[in-house]
Amino acid sequence: MSYVEMPGAKVPIRMWTDPAGVEEGALQQLRNVATLPWIKGLAVMPDVHYGKGATVGSVIAMRGAVCPAAVGVDIGCGMSAVKTSLTANDLPGDLSRLRSKIEQAIPVGRGMHDSPLEPGRFHGLATSGWDDFWRRFDGVAEAVKFRHERAGKQMGTLGAGNHFVEVCTDTTGSVWLMLHSGSRNIGKELAEHHIGVARGLPHNQGLVDRDLAVFVADTPQMAAYRNDLFWAQEYAKYNRTLMMALLKDVVRREFKKARPVFEPEISCHHNYVAEERYEGMDLLVTRKGAIRAGAGDHGIIPGSMGTGSYIVKGLGNADSFNSASHGAGRRMSRNAAKRRFSTRDLEEQTRGVECRKDSGVVDEIPGAYKPIDQVIDQQRDLVEVVARLKQVVCVKG
Repeated sequence: MSYVEMPGAKVPIRMWTDPAGVEEGALQQLRNVATLPWIKGLAVMPDVHYGKGATVGSVIAMRGAVCPAAVGVDIGCGMSAVKTSLTANDLPGDLSRLRSKIEQAIPVGRGMHDSPLEPGRFHGLATSGWDDFWRRFDGVAEAVKFRHERAGKQMGTLGAGNHFVEVCTDTTGSVWLMLHSGSRNIGKELAEHHIGVARGLPHNQGLVDRDLAVFVADTPQMAAYRNDLFWAQEYAKYNRTLMMALLKDVVRREFKKARPVFEPEISCHHNYVAEERYEGMDLLVTRKGAIRAGAGDHGIIPGSMGTGSYIVKGLGNADSFNSASHGAGRRMSRNAAKRRFSTRDLEEQTRGVECRKDSGVVDEIPGAYKPIDQVIDQQRDLVEVVARLKQVVCVKG
């Protein structure tokens, strides 16, 4: 579908979904964002739902300004995927051992490594830039300096919530590895620090929503935020790179006889800011629950822990600021899912997937998410499908 346009105070709201199917709270957040003086465009993805300040599933293009709450507290959260030489025939009938080995290798929840991982220990992993990345930590906000040790130990860990590690098969029977995570606690602490700073700035007083407080160009606060933001986005990318290296090591050990080979990684942020140019303007484009889908860009759009995911290629649609959805998107809150569904429902909806099926992950049940196939259909002018994946193992935080 092409987009539906809704009126907004400063810019029209372009929606790649039926506005009638979006909850009123999310629609009001979109209208609020469209009132910001600095805004130059607002694109809404089919996975849109209520968020903090700004909806998840929106692309906010501003000139000379950025809203830290719109970026979110998991700076740089995103996806990585790798196609392997393994096929479904190489997988054992009982996948519980494989899941257990992945959980042993990659700390989940609040877990972390006993000591920081050395990238040089991993087969084929590039180590250039690593030392410089950590040296630049000295330049981030003083408020988080004491977290340096924890940030080092959390690099290469999954986290909790909707983060996951999966082993999948595509429609041809090829096996893929896929994971979803971000900048862990250090990104959260940096985000919360800067959101607090932004709220106190004079130009943000009187905004329709205090969570839409922005930093503006040519100010020390903006410079500090941009520095920390881009560092945290890099942390998130390195975090996924190390997790994928750990996951590949597990697969090499568990399928030693098959001698698995791995294709180049596909990696994409979906909570981040990029400097991009549209209609002759240099803009700061915030994708909150959205991926870049420029012409030829490969991306990953996951569904839920029981439905599958898509590998896509961007079509370069400037109307969406070269963007597409970041997933299926929730259709109910975590608390609502816990009230509505039981562990029996979870077992039924994840049948055939080796995963947790206990009360601790009921809020991630497939029924709490929008249908991924429908979400893909609503953005056929934004991306083309490269592969459809179905998970056979899912590790949740």
